[in-house]
Amino acid sequence: MRFNLLRGGVLGLLLSAFLFSCANKEDEPITKPDDNRFTAVTLTEGMDEPMEMTFLPGDKILFVERKGGVKIFDQNTKEVTLVATIPVNTKYTNKEGFTREAEEGLMGVIAHPDYEKNHWIYMYYADPVDTKHVLARWELRGNELVESSKKIVLEIPTQREECCHTGGGMVFDQEGNLFLTVGNNTVNPRSGTSNLDDRPGQENNDDQRAPGNTNDLRGKILRIHPEDDGSYTIPEGNLFPQGTEKTRPEIYTMGHRNPWRPTLDSKTGYLYWGEVGPDASTDSIWGPKGYDEFNQAKGPGFFGWPYFIGDNFPYVEHDFDTDTYGKPFDVNKPVNNSRNNTGLTELPTPVVPAMIYYPYGVSEVFPELGSSGRSATGGPVFRKADFAKDAPFVFPAYYEGKWLIVDFMRGWIYAVSMDENGDMTGMERFLPEYTFSSAIDMDFGPDGALYILEYGSAWFRGNANSRIVKIEFNKGNRKPNVAAQADKIAGAVPLTVNFDSEGTNDFDDYDQGKLTYSWSITSDSGFNQTMQGANPTFNFQEPGHYVATLSVTDTKGESNFTEIRITAGNEPPKVSIDFGDQNRSFWFGDKQMSYDIQVLDEEDGSTANGGIKPEEIAVTFDYVPAGFDPIEIASKQSGAETVAILNLGRNLIESSDCKSCHQYDTTSIGPSYTAVANKYPNTEQNTNYLIDKIINGGSGVWGDHGMSAHPSLSKADAKRMVDYILSMDETQATVNSLPLKGQIKPEVPAGENAGGSFLLRASYSDKGSGSIEPLSGVDYVALKEPFVDPQTSVDRNGVQLLTTPSINFMVQGDGSYFALEGIDLTGVSAIDVLASITSRNGALGGAVEVRLDSPEGQVLGTSESIGRKEGGGFRPPEGMTFVEWRRQQANRAKVVIQATSGLHDLYFIFKNPSAKSGETIMTVTEIEFIK
Repeated sequence: MRFNLLRGGVLGLLLSAFLFSCANKEDEPITKPDDNRFTAVTLTEGMDEPMEMTFLPGDKILFVERKGGVKIFDQNTKEVTLVATIPVNTKYTNKEGFTREAEEGLMGVIAHPDYEKNHWIYMYYADPVDTKHVLARWELRGNELVESSKKIVLEIPTQREECCHTGGGMVFDQEGNLFLTVGNNTVNPRSGTSNLDDRPGQENNDDQRAPGNTNDLRGKILRIHPEDDGSYTIPEGNLFPQGTEKTRPEIYTMGHRNPWRPTLDSKTGYLYWGEVGPDASTDSIWGPKGYDEFNQAKGPGFFGWPYFIGDNFPYVEHDFDTDTYGKPFDVNKPVNNSRNNTGLTELPTPVVPAMIYYPYGVSEVFPELGSSGRSATGGPVFRKADFAKDAPFVFPAYYEGKWLIVDFMRGWIYAVSMDENGDMTGMERFLPEYTFSSAIDMDFGPDGALYILEYGSAWFRGNANSRIVKIEFNKGNRKPNVAAQADKIAGAVPLTVNFDSEGTNDFDDYDQGKLTYSWSITSDSGFNQTMQGANPTFNFQEPGHYVATLSVTDTKGESNFTEIRITAGNEPPKVSIDFGDQNRSFWFGDKQMSYDIQVLDEEDGSTANGGIKPEEIAVTFDYVPAGFDPIEIASKQSGAETVAILNLGRNLIESSDCKSCHQYDTTSIGPSYTAVANKYPNTEQNTNYLIDKIINGGSGVWGDHGMSAHPSLSKADAKRMVDYILSMDETQATVNSLPLKGQIKPEVPAGENAGGSFLLRASYSDKGSGSIEPLSGVDYVALKEPFVDPQTSVDRNGVQLLTTPSINFMVQGDGSYFALEGIDLTGVSAIDVLASITSRNGALGGAVEVRLDSPEGQVLGTSESIGRKEGGGFRPPEGMTFVEWRRQQANRAKVVIQATSGLHDLYFIFKNPSAKSGETIMTVTEIEFIK
């Protein structure tokens, strides 16, 4: 069963190490354990868009993938088994007929609490035909999903014209009630704020239609009781009693934008989840900037969206017919007056504020959460009573009642402490030396370990770095921490790969220098070879997919391992964007910029020799607002990439004899390709059927004329041809691919500030080689405005960041420094450090030195020493933005630099020999790069 059944509450940190938890007299003292008592173990890698996991008996993990894969990982055998592939929809098609990749697909899974008796699992997915999301139950017998056992429990009508937000997280409570998170299924407005457009034809832009609608299941967390016959009943205590006019009784909480992974506290019954907020990076006329949230429901309630966010910050009434603004929404009397509202006008009160909320920048309330992209996932509440006494990895009593939360984008885990009423009292970083990037689900397993399901780094594709990681707590001997690298993970054979284990260690003193290293190279075809030593080299002679497993064993016999996947037999393509002498980091206001794209592939040839054709390469250019939803951007780009890949099939058709019998739109000797696409839906079964027809020939389907066989055509090439044909009746991508050589014209869209980036991206998926599937190559240029926030810096020394009453990035003491990573200096003549040095902040002033790549690196230039400069008031004059005013008022340390090209890390070192440690030299507000 999914082991987050009900958890929560809190025990505070006790000062005495002699006090024990009341849960069990044998518990260890309630003191914080050393971080090195926790070991991260990678269980499996290389999944295809994993979404959610649930635990099964026998140390098995059932997980689902967005495109429909249902898989089981067995911790004993280390094997992943494909149980079934559920037909699902994975595309949006807008009113103009353009197609893009969708967030939806197979979105969630959970095992019934009585799984050992009934073998029931529940999955939440996008119906492959009808515009609806479906909650259904199946029986899972061993590794067989019994199709005849399927029972549709609940259906939710949706729109699939526009992105985004699906939810799909599930959890059972102790009474057998099932909680299901449902996303708002609404457009992300370019303003990055709330969706309130209720004009006819704009229904997908109106969150009042769903999250703010008491009569709609979207933008909600539902609570139902699944019955044995596949139906469900409504438990007592939901938000609206059954029979209440203009309401849905399934609703437990409402007013959600994109709630993700829910959990329940087994002691209090409180519900917890992460919720992804809108993208606005600043407050505006529409209302507050965007916040992600971690929420707690002590009972049913209204959580504010689309009228309020964060600590109930109100949005502003907006009449889209006249494009005028009214007053902020009233948190004491929220009303839904939308023309699209089918529910109650007066919404429930009180409006429940978020427990934790944070913007893209540093939060003044929760500064420890940092600044960057954000995507609140959720996580479990730890209760020791939830686990068997002999569970081997149960966390210590220190974490009793704490809520462990993870953010998909930021990669941290925080432990949130609460008092006996469930009110937050504080939080601290859990394992700060680890980064848990792209965590899409996190839960405790029956063995007491914390399991993290990581989606991987790129949207809408399988990722080699997707994985399941579990965090084990070790009271005694600690397992080794294993790290492994390879200098190549793909290439033509013979392929020589150098492996190394740098970063591997063990925290037990008696194991120092005594670890043993064993590498095994295996493949699905039965290849198995073992090498000893920390840093071996291996030569792959035969094409295939290999797994290199490094196992490290300590003196007590405890082992840990990690894997690297190697593809031998196909050299990855090299894609390069020649940007000339133009800067690849910053946009300096140029009206147009030139580019030239080249692709080289060992097997396919190149763009230069014609082996790779322009239409087989996806080239996109777009403006990306600051912090804008990465899923939205990836969705648009993936459409162009899909068209480019399909063009490989079209070009194979053009170079074959197929056109002697078939035309694209008109009937010839044989049917047109359009007719074939209309006759055969794009399914795996039809694809395999047509591949066989192309290779082996046949007759009798379209008339008496037989179709010639093509026995010399590879199955892979035949599949590319079929993929193209079956896509012909589908709509086209929302973004057209650009030519390989030309000019881009950067223009900030109306209504946007210049805080975003321009993204030029080129992608090529090669034709594969023999039995080895295609590999992709990508290059991109991301151009942002030439002002950099010092909060994005790394490797800081002598830096203090204060967040109240305002954000102050202070450098203190002579020789203090920070670094900016990966900056292109091509064409940059000077760097201005914009600072505040006033009597109010007590700064002393000083000079700034810029060095390349390290604090001791080459000196690029040094500014003159700047002293105090008192400010010119607290508000900008009318008609001037605060940012413009701040830049005008700033004290500037100008560093004229030597001509330098290429990407470098830049170290900013602050000089004032009279400044003692802890004395502020200046407060840095921005860094400007000058062409």
